[in-house]
Amino acid sequence: MKKLINSPETVVTDALAGLAAAHPQLAVDTAARVVRRARPGAAGKAALVSGGGSGHEPLHVGFVGPGMLDAACPGEVFTSPVPDQVLAAARAVDTGGGVLFVVKNYTGDVMNFALAAELAAEEGIEVATVLVDDDVAVQDSTFTAGRRGTGATLVVEKAAGALAEEGAPLAEVAALGRRVNAASRSFAIALTAATVPAVGRPGFDLPEGEIEAGVGIHGEPGRRREPLRPARELAAEVVDTVLADHGLAPGDEVIALVNGMGGTPLLELYVVFGEVAARLADAEVRIARSLVGNYVTSLDMAGFSLTLTRADAELLRLWDAPVDTPALRWS
Repeated sequence: MKKLINSPETVVTDALAGLAAAHPQLAVDTAARVVRRARPGAAGKAALVSGGGSGHEPLHVGFVGPGMLDAACPGEVFTSPVPDQVLAAARAVDTGGGVLFVVKNYTGDVMNFALAAELAAEEGIEVATVLVDDDVAVQDSTFTAGRRGTGATLVVEKAAGALAEEGAPLAEVAALGRRVNAASRSFAIALTAATVPAVGRPGFDLPEGEIEAGVGIHGEPGRRREPLRPARELAAEVVDTVLADHGLAPGDEVIALVNGMGGTPLLELYVVFGEVAARLADAEVRIARSLVGNYVTSLDMAGFSLTLTRADAELLRLWDAPVDTPALRWS
């Protein structure tokens, strides 16, 4: 294993220290493992808190800032944050408008965020939760009951964050987040496995000429092993799989996210996006907005995921709203 780390035991803490040094607009508590905006939101603003295991950067710590999250709780690599950690984040960012938890559907995340919500309620903090479960690959997986939460997390956080920034009440922000999740579907392909630093070897064996179709962001098995084929054929399979589950019709508009899994260069991701765009054009589904890059990763896994979110005027307005975070920024 060749990694730019000091030790597997300190990799998350060391990374948070680096995040703090690089982005002074963030307040990073390396002991409590809470990353929040250095400048709190306005009084009464609904605050957004998300989190999950580390190893998916820039999700979630890279999405903290005006227009998206108020705080993020990074767990150990591929390990959920603990309830006290989530509670500390909620306390830190609640300005009287309540807190929205954006939770990917993994058993540990769901359980720990639910416990944190109960603890927060006991302290008088109003909490609502949006569960993200957009992955169409499998109905249940190694780490979930129901579908996994993957790329749509970014879209939910962007849209809900924008609405909260406008001053919408917590219930309205939560309803918007749930609507965005319901409008989203994702599917991923892995070319190689990720190597967790504490383990020191790839999480699964994948022969040179094969891919894992429908893989999860922790390396959970997908639907099947298949031969590696040209990007055009892989993109077509992914688009067709998402469309078959989504129910998109000719004339529909989407936000399209081609997301790298951490080990695939942008050159290849743009090859994939070009093929995705062509396939969607054949289906008469219009790409209204797009995003290409490494946003919801799996350490150094090679591969990509596609997320399609059915768009409407409100969602596009919220997508276009200003955002200022380490990993997503436009005005």
